[in-house]
Amino acid sequence: MTTITRTDELVRSVPQPTSSERGDRAVAGVSHTVLIIWSIVVIAPLLWTLLSSFKTSREIFASPFALPASWNFDNYVSAWTSAGIGNFFLNTVIVVTCALVIVMLLGAMCAYVLARFDFPGRRAIYYLMLAGLTFPVFLAIVPLFFVLRNVGLLNTLPGLIITYVAFALPFTVFFMYSFFRGLPDEIAEAAAIDGAGEWRTFFQVMLPMARPGMASVAIFNFLGLWNQFLLPVALNTNQDNWVLSQGMAGFASSAGYAVDFGSLFAAVVITVVPVLIVYIIFQRQLQGSVSQGTMK
Repeated sequence: MTTITRTDELVRSVPQPTSSERGDRAVAGVSHTVLIIWSIVVIAPLLWTLLSSFKTSREIFASPFALPASWNFDNYVSAWTSAGIGNFFLNTVIVVTCALVIVMLLGAMCAYVLARFDFPGRRAIYYLMLAGLTFPVFLAIVPLFFVLRNVGLLNTLPGLIITYVAFALPFTVFFMYSFFRGLPDEIAEAAAIDGAGEWRTFFQVMLPMARPGMASVAIFNFLGLWNQFLLPVALNTNQDNWVLSQGMAGFASSAGYAVDFGSLFAAVVITVVPVLIVYIIFQRQLQGSVSQGTMK
């Protein structure tokens, strides 16, 4: 009898979950379930595309969800050489890399000046930059076509680079403006006391402190520029200068129903993998920059 009484006392002493805790657990359970379902919806097509890139067209239609009979890279070789994906990939890397470097440098400098210096017209310039975010791309296609044609940059990679920079610059300035605005003035003043000029203060002091913002905006800009389709189609009709989005569209529609679907899936994988790699690299840099900033 004494043992039963002590057991009942121990059960009563154990804290029971409150209604709010039960509600939190229910919300967490539902959230995790939704995230798992969403992950399956996103990952399953990617895995199916990867498996199909190692199959022949006959295997894809005969057993679309089965493993490939042989794991070889013939489809990748065919897509890279015969379909011209290698040339399109190189053009895309050149255009996106150059445009990204230029827009990050100009955007950071412009945002720093607008955020840290007070001069007449500063707010007007900033609002014009914001207005550029609301301007639809398709409305500028015809003016851009004639401008690039008049300056001799139509159907060229430099013309495409300049266009990419122009359309990515407003977002970069808008994103980086808040980062530079929030940096403490004492650090810039300390650099000035130590004899650093404005250029040295920007590149060696203020810009490294804004690395989390630079990493974030670089990810967004890279994804937007890499997947750009409307501007290259309208301003770059020379097939030798096609980028990946144009090459994929041409590859899928050139042969009608006689498309080599194995090579097509391989070309899709070639297009997607660089985006994943760049995102992972920048994500690690972003996490490291944030941890360093909190430690300081």
